Order: sequence, then C-alpha cells, then structure tokens
Amino acid sequence: MKIEQRILASSGTWRICTSSLAGLTPQIAFVFGARAMLANASALAEVRRVYPEARLVFASASGIIGVDLCSDSLGVTAVALEKTKVDFSTATVTRYEDSFPAACALARKLIRPDLAHVFVIADGHYVRGSELARGFNETLPAGVAMTGGLASEEARAFQTLVGLDSAPADAGVVALGFYGCDLRVGVGVSGGWVPFGPERVVTRAEGYTLYDLDGQPALGLYKNYLGAQASALPAAALRFPLAMTPRDGGATVVRAGLGIDETEQSMQLAGDIPAGARVRFLRASYEDLIDGAGKAAKLARGDEIPELALCVSCIGRQLVLGQRTEEEMENVQAILGPTTALAGFYSHGELAPSANDPRCQLHNETMTITTFREV
Repeated sequence: MKIEQRILASSGTWRICTSSLAGLTPQIAFVFGARAMLANASALAEVRRVYPEARLVFASASGIIGVDLCSDSLGVTAVALEKTKVDFSTATVTRYEDSFPAACALARKLIRPDLAHVFVIADGHYVRGSELARGFNETLPAGVAMTGGLASEEARAFQTLVGLDSAPADAGVVALGFYGCDLRVGVGVSGGWVPFGPERVVTRAEGYTLYDLDGQPALGLYKNYLGAQASALPAAALRFPLAMTPRDGGATVVRAGLGIDETEQSMQLAGDIPAGARVRFLRASYEDLIDGAGKAAKLARGDEIPELALCVSCIGRQLVLGQRTEEEMENVQAILGPTTALAGFYSHGELAPSANDPRCQLHNETMTITTFREV
C-alpha cells in the first residue's frame, strides 16, 4: 500500500503532506473537507487533474490529514493498493425510512467470497445511521465488519455532501468493499467519557426523541444532574451525553444531545434510543477525551503498525475540544506511529463495531479508527 496526502487550499494551491506512491497509480482518493469547496467545480476539477485515474470519494466535513484539520480546505488521501481489490456501491436516501433497505442493497452489491471489509460514508441529514448499520449487519456475511461515518458541516446537518467521482450531492451514500486475504483491518472505538449518577431506564421514547426516564420527564432529570450547567442548554448537552445500553444487553454506545423541548420536557438525540434501554449521564475533561482517542488507536493498532488509519470522530468532540482538537489527532499519531497515514473526518455519527459486539453500531461523540495494512 502506497499513500500520498495533499491539502488543497481555497486559493487553489496544493500542499503535499506525505508521498510514497513511488510511481504507482492510486485506485482511491478520499476527499474530505469544506462543503463550499466540494460545491466548487474548479476545485473538483483540480483534484481530478492530479488524480485522473483514481475513484474519488467525497464527503463534506472537517477533514483530517495527519494532525491537520481541513475545515476551510480539502484534504486528499490517495491510496494505491498493491494486493487488495476495491469495489464501490452507491445509493441516494432522501427519507429516514429508506436507510435500512438502502443499506441492504448496498451490501448485496459488494458481497463476494473474498470480501474482507466495508467502509461507508453517508449523508448526515437524510440517513438514519442506526438503520444503516442494521441493514449492513443483517446482510453482510459473518466475519465481515462495516465501519464509516455520516458527513457533517460544522454543527449543522442541514446539507451535507457525499459522492463518488462526480460532483457530490446531498442524500448520498458511498460504500467501499475491500477484497482479498492480504489485507489486515483493525477497529478501535472509544470516547473517554465517564459515567455519573445512577442508571435509568428509558420508559418513553420515539426514534431519536427521549421523553421519559424511570417514568419521569427526561429533560427535568437531565437538568437536575447538570445543575448550574443546565442554563447553557442546549449547547451544554454536547458536554454531557448519555451512555445507552440496549434492553437486550448489547454494546453500550454514546448518544449526544442535539436539542431540547421545554413544552414536552423531552430531549432530541443524535441517534436512536429505544424504550427499555438503560442510560447513564456522562461527563469528561479535555484530557479524558484526548486520552479516549488514544485508547481507540491502541485498540485499532493491534500487533503491527498500520499503513493507513481512517479516523472518524464526532463533530461534538470537535466543538467541545475547540482549539485543542488537534491534540486528539496528535495522540492518535503518537500511538499508531509516524509512518501511519492518518485520514478521516469529523462526523454527525460514527459507524463501527464495539469491542464486545461484532455488529456495527451508530456512535456519537466517539473516536472510531479503522486501520489497514497489506501483508
């Protein structure tokens, strides 16, 4: 595997960060960055000029190139696979309820006997991440994992752009299938959040809206635990997400708060929260979040240094960390090593299996890392 990484500034100038292509032609170029630039035909034409034969995978987000963030630029990671084959499937999802069948169809298009891994990038507004994960879980063969994330734009998801080769658009989903026995894939998931307060049971919820905990209005309980911080809601919800464990005892995942409804005393979350699930409130310091990213890197690394790490962290973590966001990636780089190329983006939802559950889950406010190495 050979990799080249560049950053395209809004001025149209390139900065080469790393280059080891050694004359090989990349099959893939991941292009993550500012929505305004992805909507700019000249910028896309410039990427195509530099990588005329690569399949271009686009997503609007704060892109990650090494320890640099591409919020106002485009981060491009071109990958030349030497032993591994790659294939693609795409879909358009304009209604939440279409997320599950679209995922099933995408997975079916990629299934072959030598399928080793699937990486998915999806629109952050129309696509329901939990249903996308469920569709891949129910369709992919046993032993084949799916990771990825939902595109974002700062703190908003009103219009996110995803695409393959042609100009990216809203409502898109791109799935990449990696094939062959020479690819080693690692996955790490961690947030760094610490639970506080007693465990509560979700007694009323619908979709992404939480109404009652232990038969009491959820927002009232939440405010009690936040104390003085409650006056800063809904923004403060990013600093105090929820840990959710499904009723069937599956993997615990983090759910971020996006909004509140004072009239209904409910909370709007960034993922599904079914009735009967158990939840605890979470909190973390800056250092906890940065250490959590390092834990994800340790889990993903395994015994060998990877060649490429696709990092999908939550836009909520970026907003909480602020100017310390780069420390998250510096910690990941330190653990994976200086020769590992870091790429990825800050998302509206992260997709990855948990350590104790091979099924893909939708995560919030979590660092997820997928590592790749050819042997």
